[in-house]
Amino acid sequence: MAVLALLVVASCYSWAIIFSKWSRLRRAQQENGKFLRAFRKASGFEGITAACEQFPAAPLVTVYDYGYAEVDRQVRVRKTLTNRTAVERSLQIGAGEEIARLEKNMNWLATTAAITPFVGLFGTVWGIIDAFQALTGAGAASLRAVGPGIAEALIATAMGLFAAIPAAIFYNYFGFVIRELSGRMDDFGLEFMNLIERVYEG
Repeated sequence: MAVLALLVVASCYSWAIIFSKWSRLRRAQQENGKFLRAFRKASGFEGITAACEQFPAAPLVTVYDYGYAEVDRQVRVRKTLTNRTAVERSLQIGAGEEIARLEKNMNWLATTAAITPFVGLFGTVWGIIDAFQALTGAGAASLRAVGPGIAEALIATAMGLFAAIPAAIFYNYFGFVIRELSGRMDDFGLEFMNLIERVYEG
């Protein structure tokens, strides 16, 4: 049945996304913590830039790279920091880029959670129609005659739920983790601005 094949494909792809994103977000959280500790211990940009290479999966590294690129650009041109607002915008752009990367394929999980139960229901209804049409053609009105067809049709509903439930659970969980990481990036932006005040204005 085409409906079952579609649901199996959707379920397999959703699980692939779930395992991949679980690993990506877990690593992001771990490396964020390590980079943040290195950032707070460092006395200047040189030590922090070296630490960035050790934690490539940390979203905070991307935010730092954007902010530091703007600081470096201003200092090279005018020998001092002249536009704090531009640095803040660069930090926001870096955070936005990283959030977009973290949210990649989340729309697939949302779509799977919302659509597959209805696809499964459609398959069930279609299967029941086929079963009753076969019963009409056979001319034997008994549960034994129609039962196997209905049971097979109900598998589509079960498969739809099997695809939808994990997708919904992990969509909500990953959304919570991404919001937490987003908050960390916002807080890090404030710490970055404090650092440039100490280095260039202190």
